[in-house]
Amino acid sequence: MDSNPARLKIAITADERLKNLKNTFETKYGESPLFYACAPGRVNLIGEHIDYCGYAVLPMAIEQSILAAVSVNNSRTIQLANTNPQYKDFTVSCSEDIAIERDNPQWFYYFLCGVKGIQETFGITPLAGMSCVVDGTIPPCSGLSSSSALVCCAGLVTMEANQKSLSKVALAEICAKCERYIGTEGGGMDQSISFLAEKGTAKLIEFQPLRATDVKLPDGAAFVISNCCVEMNKAATSHYNIRVVECRIATKMLAKAKALESSRLLKLAQVQVELKASLEEMLTLVDEVLHPEPYSREEICKMLDITSEQFSTDLLSANTQHMTHFKLHQRAKHVYSEAARVLQFKSVCDSEPAESIQLLGELMNQSHESCRDLYECSCPELDQLVDICLKAGAVGSRVTGAGWGGCAVSMVPSEKVESFLQAVRAAYYLPDPRRAAMEKQSLFASKPGGGAAIFLEE
Repeated sequence: MDSNPARLKIAITADERLKNLKNTFETKYGESPLFYACAPGRVNLIGEHIDYCGYAVLPMAIEQSILAAVSVNNSRTIQLANTNPQYKDFTVSCSEDIAIERDNPQWFYYFLCGVKGIQETFGITPLAGMSCVVDGTIPPCSGLSSSSALVCCAGLVTMEANQKSLSKVALAEICAKCERYIGTEGGGMDQSISFLAEKGTAKLIEFQPLRATDVKLPDGAAFVISNCCVEMNKAATSHYNIRVVECRIATKMLAKAKALESSRLLKLAQVQVELKASLEEMLTLVDEVLHPEPYSREEICKMLDITSEQFSTDLLSANTQHMTHFKLHQRAKHVYSEAARVLQFKSVCDSEPAESIQLLGELMNQSHESCRDLYECSCPELDQLVDICLKAGAVGSRVTGAGWGGCAVSMVPSEKVESFLQAVRAAYYLPDPRRAAMEKQSLFASKPGGGAAIFLEE
């Protein structure tokens, strides 16, 4: 697993997308690309909002990806362009400190996160000059990791352009950390699957240390992705970081209740490890220690014996300083129960019982209910779409990705896929002109794809 990203020789003319990207690059810059880099998006099958709490997740890479064509030069600048005209060009000097505006999450800042991550890892001054054209087929703000795939692609591009070498695991860890420059406190799932994915298999991704284990999905079922067409930009809103903060506070409260040294504990998984408890025991502890009513700042400060200033500095992030109340019981309950569902999902896949498709579907349904009711990261359109998917023949359907919009993933018996697609199209997309216009990019079956790679022209 811990090898370097693949370097593949490819006939550009045999791939329509690469051919179009090469033509765009040559028209834009008047030269041919030196190499291409690709990083896939992902769909998380189960394990939502638990990677940043230290728990394993179970995603697979999808065919949709970020692709970049690159040339290297002595210009001391990085020139960025996008095949989509709605994303404007950007140029930055290699000789200056790369600045990323958290309050202005433009597409090129995600790219610069990856550049900055590699620069700081190797201490490269100045960086090699580059000209890049980026092409993306992952619907933006859809919960399929378009932003993280862009960060990963940029990290790979920068490594290659500056003639450095890193393993897939190292790249995944660097890109997970450097995406935080844009302000999102993610957990590392998206970057890990983008680099570590292998065609034909989903992966159980575990953290600290980072490792990926193959998970063979059952024969006789397909995973269908459907976009509710509500966009949610993680970096432009505080929803995501509020949940991170609530889990962090819940960690401190549980640790304090069990007389653990809480100063070094930041993740719910760390409390479980310290107590040597099962996930079931952690769920019981949550019920014993945390009340379902929202906690005020004052109550948290009193229970943790900290000042209001310490609370703001140590526990809140930049875009959650406005928060006055926190739902700790609900968030911790979701995390521990979802962590258990991930392990059950893998166990069913490994043991392949006769009723495996039904069992996996039930786990996906339980996951959506928990995301909707305890974590409150769904939205009315997603709930409607999940309901439509279940009525159309899915055995399981759930929100995937950050939520508050984006996509549902449904497990559908193979023989029902065509009738499923038609039913969802008729019930969700066609009645709404805006959704109908987006339907071709919004509703599709997917198989596990491969990880990030460098392409060289034959």
